[in-house]
Amino acid sequence: MAQVPTAFLVARRDDGFGDVFPLHAGAALSMGRAPTNRVVLRDDLASREHAEVFSAEGEWRLRDLGSLNGTHLNGEQLRTDKPLRPLDEVRVGRARFVFVEAMDQLPDVPKPSAAPTALAAKSDGIEIRKRLGQTRFLDGESTVAGAPPEPETNHADPRVSAHQALAVLYRLALDMASAPGASELGALAADALFRATPADVVVVQALRESRELQLLVHRTHAGRPATYHKVSGYVSGEVLASRQAVLAENVSAELALANRDSLTELQASSLICSPVSAGDQLMGLLHLYRTGKSTPLNGDDLEFTLAVARQFGTVWHRLARQANLSAENRSLRAQLRLESELVGASAPLEKIEQQIARVAETKATVLVRGESGVGKELVARAVHMSSPRREAPFICINCAALTETLLESELFGHEKGAFTGATERMIGKFEAADRGTIFLDEIGEMALSTQAKFLRVLEGHPFERVGGNTQIKVDVRVVAATNRPLEDAVRAGTFRRDLFYRLQVVQLDVPPLRDRVDDVPLLAEHFLKKFARETGRKMRGFSSAALDKLKAYRWPGNVRELRNVIERAVALGTGPQVDAHDIWLSELDVGAPVVGEAPVSVGGYRAETIEEVEKRHILATLNHTDWNKSRAAAILGIERSTLDRKIERYKLVRD
Repeated sequence: MAQVPTAFLVARRDDGFGDVFPLHAGAALSMGRAPTNRVVLRDDLASREHAEVFSAEGEWRLRDLGSLNGTHLNGEQLRTDKPLRPLDEVRVGRARFVFVEAMDQLPDVPKPSAAPTALAAKSDGIEIRKRLGQTRFLDGESTVAGAPPEPETNHADPRVSAHQALAVLYRLALDMASAPGASELGALAADALFRATPADVVVVQALRESRELQLLVHRTHAGRPATYHKVSGYVSGEVLASRQAVLAENVSAELALANRDSLTELQASSLICSPVSAGDQLMGLLHLYRTGKSTPLNGDDLEFTLAVARQFGTVWHRLARQANLSAENRSLRAQLRLESELVGASAPLEKIEQQIARVAETKATVLVRGESGVGKELVARAVHMSSPRREAPFICINCAALTETLLESELFGHEKGAFTGATERMIGKFEAADRGTIFLDEIGEMALSTQAKFLRVLEGHPFERVGGNTQIKVDVRVVAATNRPLEDAVRAGTFRRDLFYRLQVVQLDVPPLRDRVDDVPLLAEHFLKKFARETGRKMRGFSSAALDKLKAYRWPGNVRELRNVIERAVALGTGPQVDAHDIWLSELDVGAPVVGEAPVSVGGYRAETIEEVEKRHILATLNHTDWNKSRAAAILGIERSTLDRKIERYKLVRD
């Protein structure tokens, strides 16, 4: 036997009263945003566990549960538990409730039943007959054995049975799983509603961030006119406010016409409007209209519509979340490309970019050659990002930074106990780069024993981890780089000839920065924006003197040196733009030879011994320091006593 309520909490609305919540002795009524509450508030001002009404010592009391914005009783914020008296007003977030001990205590409102259903409301010729927040189709009880009762139908009623309705929902779930977007989901929902209800018109509206409703889908039953008429604003407002599905019937055409409601144009006799939501997030509205006077929409249709809306909202929210994650992923990849792109517009750089575009689509091994600091890793990354492997890993390893044993372990991995310090199994770089690209910098520094195993992997053979015997086969593209002539290493016997030919399938020669001076201003501007953004400095552009200074320098350190110069200028600069005095350049000045070039001198070659060169240089240094031997020794990088011996040896005298 059902327990008789001893009091009621009734939702107050601007136009009257809404939901009625019965209060039973011994059972507290909790309110908040969490779905575990008896009164679930779709309100960002409400806390997850906001307040509760409970019985104690024969009376009902109100308690705040530590909410952020507080609970108010008759306009005053609640500090401690307070007893409730008839017609007391409780405010939780934006929601207002009236406490009564009997329904006839409500002023000027028809007496509703004690069941927690909404009161009927009228506006603009529409009478809301029923509100619904839950549906039996989704409460776990709608099995074949315990399905909802079959509606009474006749041969003219287009409704399906409850079992058929469940089949429609199941089919809808399968179809929605492969839908690419919200419009396609809305069309699938409309088709399901047409199959299971007598609706003549289905409209889906999306709720935008501006809280405006935007038409997403408009579908009519087969053979019906396809003209779109604006949906009822009154019903939309009711559903948005209560977040409950509503069924409205008995539309007064005369009153609707007087208020210019769209229902007159639709000739609607009944309608259903349901929120499309996922958890606390409201995504849009789902409208159904039945025209004519036969077979109006009823409570069973309301149940089914709410079930479709909930299913629709869940999948819609998932698609939106996937779209957000994809956009974030694209943004992160764009940032990665920003850090790794080749900047410039010179002819040598355009040639490299064209070669990258051609070779990227192939599986060929690439050997990148160029001086230190020209951006060989950037070229390798550009090859990877332009290839079909762009979604897979890009792994870098510097062969010169590791010993022979450690390099082999880094490349191929090792088993636990393979050597001292191998406390656990480690996956090698080749395994980590499976289906992607591995970039081996300073390939010429690889030991001969490691070269042999590396060559077998390049030729497609499986390999084993250090200390292991399990055969591992990977699909990896190799891009190698070097700043030294490998041909000399091959002749000297320190680099395998067969490996050299295997690496040099495609060779990309990266030009030094001095050969593409036109790119210096573009690179400088690129680095200026990067470091200004990172440091928060408001420096914009370069003075003409600064640009002239940058273009006149030979850049022996290439792009890496330019990057460091601009970073230093941003860190130490004080003006609104980079000026010439902010540009600090190395003493390896304009006329200095660059590593890899033949030595030159202004007067041509002159045969000299090392002793003659050293004697002349020490004398020049002593004259530069005005024969301050301590300073000269510091510049020469030798001890003062060593300098004294050389002065005596070369019989150097002050001019």
